[in-house]
Amino acid sequence: MSTLFTISLTTGILSGIWGWLAVSLGLLSWAGFLGCTSYFASPKEGLRGLAESLVTNLSGVFWAMVIIYASDFLSLDVLGYAVTALIAFFMCIQAKKQWLAYIPGTFIGSAATFAAHGEWKIVIPSLLLGGVFGYLMKSSGVWLHRRAQYASAHSTRQSA
Repeated sequence: MSTLFTISLTTGILSGIWGWLAVSLGLLSWAGFLGCTSYFASPKEGLRGLAESLVTNLSGVFWAMVIIYASDFLSLDVLGYAVTALIAFFMCIQAKKQWLAYIPGTFIGSAATFAAHGEWKIVIPSLLLGGVFGYLMKSSGVWLHRRAQYASAHSTRQSA
């Protein structure tokens, strides 16, 4: 079994579990899949990648809410666009800080918040649990691959 196969297998199984859990808990399953995707696309591996993915997702939620509230406060649409431009700058420049360096994670959190019409109280747990599921999908797939390799090597030695 290849690593791709085992990660695909565990991702498939855990995706079904996530879908059920999200509905059961009243969360946004699609936002959870964004959190999962954010982890999978993260340049860092393991718990470090998960932490950076989650922190940047949360920063994106924050920045989206700043845009939403500031735009609601301003009476001219063009000022709302100016706020969006300014905040997008901050969303990128915050990458100077190591824990906020994963810019796509910030934009994923922001996009999820906009898609949920600013309902951050449901977006945050959806993104967080989705990110954890992404971590579990990949780490369990890697574990299964190692286990299968060990079992294969062990059975080959016993046959010889």
